[in-house]
Amino acid sequence: MANNLKTEYKSFLDDIEKNIKDKEDLAYIKKRFAVFLDVILDQMDYLLDFKQEEMKKLEENQKKIEEKMTKMQSIIDNIENDIYSEDGFDFEIVCPYCNNEFIIDVDENKTSVECPECNNTIELDWSGDVDEEPDDTNGCSGNCHGCSGCEDDDM
Repeated sequence: MANNLKTEYKSFLDDIEKNIKDKEDLAYIKKRFAVFLDVILDQMDYLLDFKQEEMKKLEENQKKIEEKMTKMQSIIDNIENDIYSEDGFDFEIVCPYCNNEFIIDVDENKTSVECPECNNTIELDWSGDVDEEPDDTNGCSGNCHGCSGCEDDDM
C-alpha cells in the first residue's frame, strides 16, 4: 500500500507539472497540496495510533480470557479428583436387617458386603437403577440368619 501511495503521489506531481505552465501557480499548488497532505497524514497517524491502542486492549483482554479459560479447564479437569478423593470414595450403608450404619470404600467390582453388626450379606447394585422390591413387602430375601423379617406376620 505504501508503494502504491508513493506511485500515486509521484504521478500527481508529474501531472500538475505537465499541465500547469505558470511557475508561481505550480509552486502555490505544490505548497497547498503539501499542507493538505500533512493534515491527511496526521489524521492517518492518529487513526493508526488509535487502532494500535485498541489492538493492545484486545490482546490484553484476550490474554485475560485465555488465563480464565485455562483456570476453568484446570478446574474441570480436577472435578473428579475433588469429588472422589484419591484414597477412595466412602459410601454409607444402612443394613436393611439391623439398621446398623457403616461405611465402605466404593469398589464397583464388589457385589456384596457383610454387615459388621449382624453379619448378614447385603447385595450391592452400583448401576444406580432402583429395582422393584420383591413381592414380599418387607424386602426380606429369606437368606438371612438372626432376622425376624422372614417370619409370617399373621401370628
